[in-house]
Amino acid sequence: MTELRRRQQGDQDPECVAESVNPGNQHHVGTAMKDGDEKFDGDGMDKKDRVREDPKDDSDLPEVPASVDNTPEVLSKALSGLSSRWKNWWIRGILSLAMIGFFFVIIYLGALVLVLIVFIVQIKCFQEIIMIGYNVYHSYDLPWFRTLSWYFLLCVNYFFYGETVADYFFTLVQREELLRLLMRYHRFISFAMYLTGFCMFVLSLVKKHYRLQFYMFGWTHVTLLIVVTQSHLVIHNLFEGMIWFIVPISMVICNDIMAYMFGFFFGRTPLIKLSPKKTWEGFIGGFFSTVIFGLLLAYVLAGYPCFVCPFEYNSVTNSFGVDCEPSELFRLQNYTVPAALRSFSGWETVKLYPFQIHSIALSTFASLISPFGGFFASGFKRAFKIKDFANTIPGHGGIMDRFDCQYLMATFVHVYVASFIRGPNTSKLFQQVLFLRPEQQVQLFTLLQDSLWKRGLLPVEEQQGAVRQ
Repeated sequence: MTELRRRQQGDQDPECVAESVNPGNQHHVGTAMKDGDEKFDGDGMDKKDRVREDPKDDSDLPEVPASVDNTPEVLSKALSGLSSRWKNWWIRGILSLAMIGFFFVIIYLGALVLVLIVFIVQIKCFQEIIMIGYNVYHSYDLPWFRTLSWYFLLCVNYFFYGETVADYFFTLVQREELLRLLMRYHRFISFAMYLTGFCMFVLSLVKKHYRLQFYMFGWTHVTLLIVVTQSHLVIHNLFEGMIWFIVPISMVICNDIMAYMFGFFFGRTPLIKLSPKKTWEGFIGGFFSTVIFGLLLAYVLAGYPCFVCPFEYNSVTNSFGVDCEPSELFRLQNYTVPAALRSFSGWETVKLYPFQIHSIALSTFASLISPFGGFFASGFKRAFKIKDFANTIPGHGGIMDRFDCQYLMATFVHVYVASFIRGPNTSKLFQQVLFLRPEQQVQLFTLLQDSLWKRGLLPVEEQQGAVRQ
């Protein structure tokens, strides 16, 4: 009756709705808890938080249904004799090994398959977040909510992937007249598509649900910002060279595993209230393990051109490839050992790839800052009284539960490469010059020749030839 009275009053505050409407989500209380997740009571809240809340609000809260245990039957039978703590350990361990094996397989299949996997993961993460909002507010019959959410996903993907194609495959696009036109007017088309969705949203507004509809409009756009934008950065990292994709992702995976193991065996001191099972022992153990792992993985991958070369389209062979001369970043160099470590190690110099030095910065971020993406997700889930985003992976939750830290890491890698690594790409610039009109190419050549001549960068013979002309 309380809920019926609220609905009859018309427009409501979103926070009140979130507390009063049964989400209908079947994954609120998980049987397998990972390191850092909270222990929930019957309605998905930590008991300490319930004491602090208004008891009048608690009386309106519906009971949260128990989650569906989607652990494979064979695995459940094999582990039936273990305690819940060790059963969770083995479920997480076995599923983690399976996911790592799958990761190796898709790396072997190449960059284009990885792009497809990133796109699929992006869609699944978007769906998991949007469905939380839909499950909370579906009883209000908000018009076109899911339709507009997926339409905006289409618009944003069209914009970002079009920009990526224009940046990395400009030569290929220019071969087809239709693709050339789409690229030329790409941003205008993207804007027109978005405006169409914007107008559809305005036309869908219903008087008694104004506040909820604008709330969900913001929900959709924040989700697009978090998921789609950062997925786009993952693909940019991949095209810079697979090493910029593999190493950061592997670091986050390593940190997650080692933090869980150190916390499982040695954890005593709580780290953060949002995730009471996270411990300082796990946090510190994960940090040192990730730094060492990053140095070793960087050393192994830096020696293979297939991992360090950018993924590019070759207009001569009409094919995609990663063939290049490795840059200085991926060539062994001698480094002087600091005096403080020289007496301890007995080495005066050591051979390292410069990329290994950069890997220390990446592993530090993966260990100290990236976990805050997980803490942010924990706060989000606590706000909606859910245990996981979904039940896709037994013992791990949904896809978004596995990628909450990865997206933050991908953004850092993109900014780091743009700030400290990437330089002007002469090959990409040359390909763009080839598609200028002939008179523009000649004009550019003359301007460049004059500039080089004035700065004394042309050989004397070429300067004399230019004077005679």
